[in-house]
Amino acid sequence: MRCMLAVVVAVVASGPVISGEDKAWKPIKITWHGQSFFEIKTSKGTNIVVDPHLIPAYGRVKGVKADIVLITHNHNDHTQIGALENGKDKDLKTIRGLKGPGLRSDWNLINEQFKDVKIRTLGLYHDTEQGLKYGRNTAFILEVDGWRIVNLGDLGHLLTPEQIKKIGPVDVLLLPVGGIYTLNGSEAKKVVEQLKPKEYIFPQHYGTKIYDDLLSADEFLEAFPRANVTSSLDNTLTLNRDPQRPRPLVVQLHYWPRGGKKDGK
Repeated sequence: MRCMLAVVVAVVASGPVISGEDKAWKPIKITWHGQSFFEIKTSKGTNIVVDPHLIPAYGRVKGVKADIVLITHNHNDHTQIGALENGKDKDLKTIRGLKGPGLRSDWNLINEQFKDVKIRTLGLYHDTEQGLKYGRNTAFILEVDGWRIVNLGDLGHLLTPEQIKKIGPVDVLLLPVGGIYTLNGSEAKKVVEQLKPKEYIFPQHYGTKIYDDLLSADEFLEAFPRANVTSSLDNTLTLNRDPQRPRPLVVQLHYWPRGGKKDGK
C-alpha cells in the first residue's frame, strides 16, 4: 500500500536549507486541478498557472487567480484561460508555447524573468512524428525559490540528447502518463530515466475515476519502488527537502470533483 502524503510533508516549516549541491530553498505549493491544470505558488505569493481546462467531468474550478499563465500547446483542454477568476483581466500575463493558434505553429522560445520566477521554454512534439499527428508542444523550465521545475506539457516522444542537455538539471518533473495522445506509463518512465529528477515527479494528463478518456496512472506508478510513490486525498502539496524523504518521490495528487466528494466517491 502506498504511503500517505502527510507523512512526507511534516518538515516544511524548517525554512531554507543549504545541503551539498542544493542552493538555499523555500517551500512552494503545487496544486493539481485535473488533466494538466496546475498551480505553482512561490514563497512570495506569485501564482503560476499551467494549462487550465474546462473539462465538464471536473466541473468549474472556482477561486483560481493567476499572476501568469503558461500554455504548453494549443489543444483546447490546455488553453482555457477563462477558467480563471481573473482570466479576462487585461494585465494577466500569458506566455504561450506556440506563436500562433495552429497546432503546428512555430515555438515561442522564451528566456525571461517574471517577478521571482525565471522562465525558459523548449520546443518539443506532441507525437513521435515531429508534430505531424497532434502538433507541436512546449516544455516550460522554471527556476524559483531554489527549485528547478520542468513541465513537459503533452510530450509524445522520448527526448534526444540535445533536448536533455537544454533542459538541464531537474528538481521537480511534471509529465504526461495517460497514453493515447501522449506518453504512456512505460514511455514516461523512460523519460524520467533520461532526465533523472532529484526531488519530485508529478504525473499529469491521465484518466481518473471521473474522467476516463485516457489511461490511468497505474502503469507509471507501478514502475517505481513502492517507497518512492505516494498518493494523497488532497490536490495540494508543499514541496520540502526533508533528508528522510525518498528521492525522487512520485506524487499522485487527487482531484476534488463536483459535489465536494473525494475521488468521485
